[in-house]
Amino acid sequence: MIHETVVTTVSKLGTPHIAPMGVRFEDGNVILMPFRPSATYDNIAVTGCAVVNFTTDVRVFAGCVTGRREWPTVPVHEVQCVRLAGALAHAELRLTHASDDPIRPVLTMERVAQDVHGPFAGFNRAQAAAIEGAVLVSRLHLLSREKVETEIAYLRIAIDKTAGPEEHEAWQWLIAAIAAYYEHDKHHERACMRESS
Repeated sequence: MIHETVVTTVSKLGTPHIAPMGVRFEDGNVILMPFRPSATYDNIAVTGCAVVNFTTDVRVFAGCVTGRREWPTVPVHEVQCVRLAGALAHAELRLTHASDDPIRPVLTMERVAQDVHGPFAGFNRAQAAAIEGAVLVSRLHLLSREKVETEIAYLRIAIDKTAGPEEHEAWQWLIAAIAAYYEHDKHHERACMRESS
């Protein structure tokens, strides 16, 4: 099972990096599979640690894929890293093994500490829809426009029926990013047509 979380890491200079990431839990360990190259992979390779944040604030997921990566963080205690200030819970991780895959290495992380910071109020369908929308935005270059539009139309049902202010804000960021992507694609296509004529 893959759990949608937000992973925080820091560079060797202590600069925080925030990235949505699906993680697996196996035999008490946390399995991360960041792509290479990525700041998440580079930071873990240098520091040997990371933090998994559990949050229902879908603005973090939507924000990270639409260029809004500045979210408040606070230091943690057992590893040299930070967590999201608004996380409901977090787990502090230390790297124990890394596969040497050139594209997507498997990082086995030992959970050395964890804490709960706030209550979980229950699932909201709009939160799940916004996370799925963020995944779509991260894969626009891989998916057909028809596929994206079909998925967005379906996800919008949950947004319209169950979203609160945070989910609506995240959704608007995602819709704007999709529109900007296709507008840029249209301009690029027109430029190519002019060059070939």
